[in-house]
Amino acid sequence: MQPLEKKSQSPLYQQLMMRLKNDILSGAYPPGGRIPSEQWLCDTYGVSRVTVRKALLDLVQEGLLVRRQGKGTFVADERIQRDLAHITSFSDACRQMGHAAGSRLVCAQWEEASAEDAERLGVSPGERLVEICRLRLCDGEPVMLEINRFPAAYAFLLDAPLDGSLYALLREHGVVPSSASHDISLGHATPLVSRHLGAEVGDALLLLDELVLDQHGQPLHLSRQWIRGDRYTFRI
Repeated sequence: MQPLEKKSQSPLYQQLMMRLKNDILSGAYPPGGRIPSEQWLCDTYGVSRVTVRKALLDLVQEGLLVRRQGKGTFVADERIQRDLAHITSFSDACRQMGHAAGSRLVCAQWEEASAEDAERLGVSPGERLVEICRLRLCDGEPVMLEINRFPAAYAFLLDAPLDGSLYALLREHGVVPSSASHDISLGHATPLVSRHLGAEVGDALLLLDELVLDQHGQPLHLSRQWIRGDRYTFRI
């Protein structure tokens, strides 16, 4: 490997960042692969640990690398893309990119509607709602924890198999999700989310809140999704 140019006008961390970036884009470090340790990078390129950490941080912020607590720094896997201009299920988004979607049921139960639930779903406060909480997997890896709340008319979901696409299941009952409003924000992992997504409590995550309407323009369900930003992205 050629040494970094210490007399260059470009800071050493930028030179190292570009070297690593080129290696990632060329496939020298494949998606999901672990990159060399900080000490190896220091010894190989003759730079300080501060320089190495700055270069790695920039690549993490670009989304090319991801740090995993206690394991090291890895090349980010290809992110699943979802177009918010269309109603697309997680299962379909994975399938379109050549990945296998999966679900792990956390709970399916009755829950009382909060004032916000009632206003958005057009039901009365305290009315029973169907709540389904699932961990969504891509090629077996946790990507998203979602909580969906449906009006009581959808009680049949509680007796249905919930390991596949909810939207496919709804279509079998003549219900077609047709439009939605979205609120995207920065969320943080709660103890529940941390336990299922493998994140640390307080880690930054994408938070998506949705109100989905059926083919008649009636409220179908509310959804809250905590999403790993290194594996999932939105097109608006």
